Amino acid sequence: MKLKTTMTAAVVGLTLTVTTASANPANVERVTEGLIAAGMAIELDDNCDGVSVRLLRGLSFLQGLKSHLQDLGYSNAEIDAYIDSRTEKARLETIARQRLNSLGVRTDDPATYCTVARGQIAQGTQVGRLLR
Repeated sequence: MKLKTTMTAAVVGLTLTVTTASANPANVERVTEGLIAAGMAIELDDNCDGVSVRLLRGLSFLQGLKSHLQDLGYSNAEIDAYIDSRTEKARLETIARQRLNSLGVRTDDPATYCTVARGQIAQGTQVGRLLR
């Protein structure tokens, strides 16, 4: 699915902006939390056939994070400079998976992904707004 691949690539790209953003503590939380939510949504989509990522909404959300960084004065070059940081991507993926586990996801029980996904949708969380 080309759009899902594009959204995943966008998460990877924006994940890498967190290191740049650390100079501005107010920005770190918004960007980091947004990327973690997007990662959680993708993980739920990957493991639950009953839900899917809202690709256009997700891309718009990620573009909003990038725009926020640009509004704070970060250039595209600064944002793009971190695209290859596997360390930052791995760190945020770990946090996303830990949060999913705390919400009840059990990797040995595939049904828990759907339970958590439906709960996030019902609660209207950022993760839930990225799913349908």
